[in-house]
Amino acid sequence: MTLTKEELERYKRHTILPMIGLEGQEKLKNASVLIIGTGGLGSPIAIYLAASGVGTLGIVDFDVVDESNLQRQIIHKSKNVGLSKTESARETLEDINPYLKLNIYNEALSSDNALDIIGKYDLVCDGTDNFQTRYLINDACVLSKKINVFGSIRQFEGQISVFGTADGPCYRCLFPEPPAPGTVPSCADAGVMGVLPGVVGTIQATEIIKLICGIGKALIGRLLNYDALEMSFNEIKFAKDPECPVCGDEPAINKLIDYDAFCGSTSPILDEDIEADTLAKQLNSKNPPLLLDVREPEELADGIIEPSIHIPMNDVPRYLNKIPKNRALVVYCHSGIRSKYVVEFLKKQDYHQISNLSGGIEAWEAFINKV
Repeated sequence: MTLTKEELERYKRHTILPMIGLEGQEKLKNASVLIIGTGGLGSPIAIYLAASGVGTLGIVDFDVVDESNLQRQIIHKSKNVGLSKTESARETLEDINPYLKLNIYNEALSSDNALDIIGKYDLVCDGTDNFQTRYLINDACVLSKKINVFGSIRQFEGQISVFGTADGPCYRCLFPEPPAPGTVPSCADAGVMGVLPGVVGTIQATEIIKLICGIGKALIGRLLNYDALEMSFNEIKFAKDPECPVCGDEPAINKLIDYDAFCGSTSPILDEDIEADTLAKQLNSKNPPLLLDVREPEELADGIIEPSIHIPMNDVPRYLNKIPKNRALVVYCHSGIRSKYVVEFLKKQDYHQISNLSGGIEAWEAFINKV
């Protein structure tokens, strides 16, 4: 497809660039990019790729717009709270560029649909926020021979790289195994600076445009680290792993697997969960339980349940002597996920009177605000 007169006017700041020109802009128009996630990272990626003239965008998301998203997910507007993120994104993107072809997938990416969806696109952009989906995207891209432009964010830091090129490494070459469940808090648990995904997502979009146009040096075999507090960038170089189970010389993975099981992301089912209202009654009884707060120190500013012992999750094994076994114990964190794993660990250390606060301090504060 060639550029129309209107498109020539729209993209003239691109076409006068010697390294892009008319040929590069036509490559953009004929390209298709799949963006997985329309949150903090997916927002700037989709906006800039649409504005830059990428002809076809696919967007995958199953979530709805929440009030807490608006601090960083700039593709969504206040009026769209409660609307599906894909439809909210469609509204914004079609307003930015009427020449854009947009494919909507209002569903979660899974082992059942990933190969089919990813196979339809030239490039894939990972804007997700959990490890099981990152490994799923990586494996599906390698099996489909698609390039995966990766980004991740946490608090004030971000990472970007390009995986899955013919001779370059994949995500598993850099991270062969996922971290232990609960050891890396999500943005909901740890927080994120609102502008951070804008920086990281824009770099991802830049890499995609470079790859489509065949210009510059892509982040292949390089992990770019960004520290917003220090306003610094540093780079880690890494190579393709010949023993990688998915892209190595003798790959062991030739089909998609159960990524929830691989990442250990399925929360343990506990009979010991306790609701906020029940905890409130117990705290007012003659024999109140001991409270164990396993959040990180910086999270305490969000509020605590008095009186509590504070031991961050990763420090619990070192400080068992501070956790008595002869009292009823209730463990809590921000949302009740990390504390479940602490409860499971403590049960194996012969703690028997132990419960997990369902929903964490979020549920507790919601209950208190209703009282």
